[in-house]
Amino acid sequence: MKFQMKRVILFTSNFDEMVRFYGEVLGLPVVSNEEGWREFDSGPCRIAIHRGHRPKGESGATPAKLVFYAEDVAAARAFLVEERQVKMGKIMSPGESEFCDGKDPDGNPFQISSRK
Repeated sequence: MKFQMKRVILFTSNFDEMVRFYGEVLGLPVVSNEEGWREFDSGPCRIAIHRGHRPKGESGATPAKLVFYAEDVAAARAFLVEERQVKMGKIMSPGESEFCDGKDPDGNPFQISSRK
């Protein structure tokens, strides 16, 4: 049996700001728009924003990190910082790839990376 990741669900009580961030700030197109649910096309794996808290019994001190590919990390970082006012960390270059970390409005980590 082969499994493929289809979507990542981010639970939030900050729904409108999270939807604005992924839709307007990062520019991901909305593919599903339901009450308390927005799903964004981010390539092979979609990102869903779900109004509410993490389901009871699910724990984890650190959320997953969403990683977005950019051929030119410096240009992507400059766009997010200068045009969209997103606070981003420094560009790191450990080997052949580059990456830069940021956080969404709920503090979930995300990364812009040149690693394919």
